[in-house]
Amino acid sequence: MTTRTRILSVDPVHPDPELIREAAACVKRGGLVAFPTETVYGIAANLNDPQAIQELYFVKQRPFEKQVTIHLADSAGVASYGVRIPPLARQLMDRFWPGPLTIVLPRSDGSTLGFRVPNHPVALALLAAAAVPVVAPSANLSGQPAPSTAQEVLRDLQDKIDFVIDAGPTAIGVSSTVVDFSGEVPRILREGARLEEIQKALLE
Repeated sequence: MTTRTRILSVDPVHPDPELIREAAACVKRGGLVAFPTETVYGIAANLNDPQAIQELYFVKQRPFEKQVTIHLADSAGVASYGVRIPPLARQLMDRFWPGPLTIVLPRSDGSTLGFRVPNHPVALALLAAAAVPVVAPSANLSGQPAPSTAQEVLRDLQDKIDFVIDAGPTAIGVSSTVVDFSGEVPRILREGARLEEIQKALLE
């Protein structure tokens, strides 16, 4: 655990590549980095590093049975995780990604994985630079409101994470809508941003 959280202030549209590389290197080596998406701020952790994942759950005080979502720089990466992508899930990915939609997909072993492609230049730059699978739950203590500013992140997580990339307030301020495709019929697990549009697309 860090003794001090470092704040990296960046332009939300054209973030400094050097600062993004520094934050990405931290994620790669097992650190925790809060960053903005279009919905809320998330905490990036390296999925390939069990210690980083354990630290993520510890810092958030998150129950271990709650899964975390894999964040990707583009939808092409989903197939590499050995998941089944139903045609309707693919349609939603094409329509709402990048954007505030999380999709839960089944694997052949009966487990599931959640995926999202965020619609924010800083998030996409960080994910691309990290070059490792990144999970990113919201950057708050479990049960607390999801943060839409760096200041709200620090309120919960000051001195508990390595970096906060501050790019100002998020555009939406509400978590993504989560749709589960692991059963015979898709179901909405969490009502969030663009809910009505996503519901309509499911009915169509």
